[in-house]
Parts: sequence; structure tokens; C-alpha cells
Amino acid sequence: MNKFRAFAAVFSLSAIALVAFGINYVSNAESAVQAELDKNTRSVVIKGDRLCGTDHDPQKIAVAETDFAVRLAGLKDNPGLDVNGGVINVYFHVVNQGTGIANGNITDAMIADQMNVLNAAFAISGWSFNRVSTTRTTNATWYNGCYGASETAMKNALHQGTADDLNIYTCNPSGGILGYATFPSSYSSAPLKDGVVLLHSSLPGGSAVPYNEGDTGTHEVGHWMGLYHTFQGGCAKSATDGGDFVSDTAAERSPAYGCPGGRDSCTGSRFPGVDPITNFMDYTDDSCMFQFTSGQDARMDAQFTTYRSNQ
Repeated sequence: MNKFRAFAAVFSLSAIALVAFGINYVSNAESAVQAELDKNTRSVVIKGDRLCGTDHDPQKIAVAETDFAVRLAGLKDNPGLDVNGGVINVYFHVVNQGTGIANGNITDAMIADQMNVLNAAFAISGWSFNRVSTTRTTNATWYNGCYGASETAMKNALHQGTADDLNIYTCNPSGGILGYATFPSSYSSAPLKDGVVLLHSSLPGGSAVPYNEGDTGTHEVGHWMGLYHTFQGGCAKSATDGGDFVSDTAAERSPAYGCPGGRDSCTGSRFPGVDPITNFMDYTDDSCMFQFTSGQDARMDAQFTTYRSNQ
């Protein structure tokens, strides 16, 4: 059994539990499902404490995951559609308010370094990133309003490619935001909003210490590939709520900050082990993050196959 089909088989158990949880999927109500998905498209990280702005309402998550499980079940018997890695084209958009790095006009070297960080982080999962083009736009309104009022205008004007292409925007999100991303399941209803937005100073060599080594980009691309935070669901991570819907990440009570080695916030959990502080989907410092798990790899493959491949 290949990795994609194995993930589908395991994930179907969560789907059954989700239906029991009170979310009954009806195939002819896909538009209603999508409306709920649209409310949970952002994955936000806030500078300083990396606080998350994603809507973690369990009902909305259940809708998204039930939709995923049903779609996945329809694909698992067609191995020809199984995507287990590949090259993702990247359209990089630098939005600034003037000349110089301080105004968001990051250098070509910083962009190249960010691409190198992404390729190193995802290499073990079989994914790589090829920067096709770089655009540079001087627009102070977009630069300072890219998380909020100006997001739609900025993305409508700059977005390129289709569901399996990654658009990365660098700018100056409001409120100390480090970055945010859309999930794969949101593409069909809002294709021009698809992509990742990063604080320009979070790129390698930027000033957003200790988040200036490029792993805000890794974290947000992880969301774009379909991953949740490792601490989602807390110690209650179970077959019922799924937590991060990955079976090989230990349950984690809350986000980890800094690099707290040996932290075990959920002793006695059915997903035991020390907290996954080195995982790219936690909130630790960039210097502390260095891994995805095999379960996360399988989920990324399945999400990409289900929502991004051949769309």
C-alpha cells in the first residue's frame, strides 16, 4: 500500500469519528461546506509571542476535515492520482513602500536565501520549490494593509498560476503579524486569495529576531500544504477531534516559545512523548525548528492530491 492510500485508510477513522461528532457530510451540500471552509482560511502568526489568529472553532474544523475525508475516499482507489512530492512553482511578490530593506524592498539575496530555506525544510518530504518570477510593487497602502483591507486588492492584482502554484507575498502586515496562509481546501472558492503572506523582515537576514531565519516561511507554507499547528487540540488530541490530524506528533497542551528542551505538557496522553518543539508547525524560535514528521509528510501529499493537483 503506498503512502497516500495508507494515509487515506487511517484518516477515514477520523472521518467516522467526526461524523459521530455531529457534522454529517451531504454530497449535494458542497456549497454550504465551502462557505464554512472560507471562514477558516487564514493561519496567522503574530510577532513576539507567535500568537495564532486562525479560527479554531471545532465545528468549522470538523466540516473541513469531513470534506477532506470524503474527497480522499473518492481518490484512494485511483493510484494514478497519488501525488507524493514534486516541484512547486513559486511566484514571489515583493510589496514595498519605497527603497531599501527597511521599507520592504528586500534584496534578491534574501529571496534566494528564503527559497533555499524552503527547499532544505521540505526536501525530506519530496517537495521542492522553483522560483519562476519575482515582482516588485511600490504601494504603501498594500504594504501596510496586506493583512486586512488591502489583501484582496493586492492579491487580485498580483496573483499568478493555479492551485498547484505557490504565491508568496512579502509586506508589512498590521498588528505585528509575522505571516499567514490559506489552506488547500479554500482554493476553489477564492483562487486569487490563495498563497502565503510574510513579514518582509522574517526572511533570512531580516530584523525580526528570533524569527529571521526564514522558518516563518516554512511554517506558513506548511499551512498552505494542509498542516495545522502541532498544539491544535491540546492534550485532548484524540480520534474524535483529531488535533492536528497527524498521528505521529505528540499531544501538546499549548504553543512552545523559545526552545524549551524536554517539555512534556501532556503526560498520559494517548499521543505521548515530549512536545514537538523542533517541529516547523510549533511556535518556537526559527533556530529551534528543523523537522516535519512522516505523518505530516503523508498529510501534505494527501492534501495536495485532493485540493491542488490538476485543478
